[in-house]
Amino acid sequence: MEYVYAALILHSAGKEITEDGIKAILEAAGVEVNEARVKALVSALEDVNIEEAIEKASFAVAPAPAAAPAAAPAEGAEEEKKEEEEEEEEKKEEEAIEGLGALFG
Repeated sequence: MEYVYAALILHSAGKEITEDGIKAILEAAGVEVNEARVKALVSALEDVNIEEAIEKASFAVAPAPAAAPAAAPAEGAEEEKKEEEEEEEEKKEEEAIEGLGALFG
């Protein structure tokens, strides 16, 4: 993931996405750089319109949790609510990951 983030940082800064640029960002972050992964990423992003990919991959931000009601619900109902919220969050994360896949064509 950090390799994609490095490419997005370069894009956001208006710089060309190059092997040297990605390596510099990763090294500055203290990440051990894998040359093959850097080359593969740069190659994969060569013909990708990143702005368009970001627009397609964008997803709605999860709403803030509601304030706790005055009377506490039964424990069983509370557990079910937590499970449902976790499932929704997992689905949103999966959708986000699928959207990032568009960056690689």
